[in-house]
Amino acid sequence: MTALDLARRGYGMAGAPVRSARNIEYDLFARVTKKLQGSLQPGPGQITTRAAALHENLQLWAALAADVAQPGNSLPQSLRARLFYLYEFTAQHSRKVQADKAGVEVLIDINTAIMRGLRGEGGIA
Repeated sequence: MTALDLARRGYGMAGAPVRSARNIEYDLFARVTKKLQGSLQPGPGQITTRAAALHENLQLWAALAADVAQPGNSLPQSLRARLFYLYEFTAQHSRKVQADKAGVEVLIDINTAIMRGLRGEGGIA
């Protein structure tokens, strides 16, 4: 392998498209929401699947809440407050789902609304 081959290989990803923060956030919500939807399917391991999906969803929301709570966050204050409220609701509702006192559907609806907002299709903004 020549030095030119090594250089091409090392810098081969330079032409890859740069993803925006919105696209990354959308993809994270899409992945977690798909897992929540999958947890609705009955079958062996469903409780474990649901617990894992709820945990991952809550991790995503906790990271989002920490971000919007930062003083330097550039989102409008009202949107930051609404997103933080949704984190609190998600945490509370997730505990109800784990106790079999609620379903995951509302969490899926919230995430879907966020995804629509990230795509500019309306949502909570």
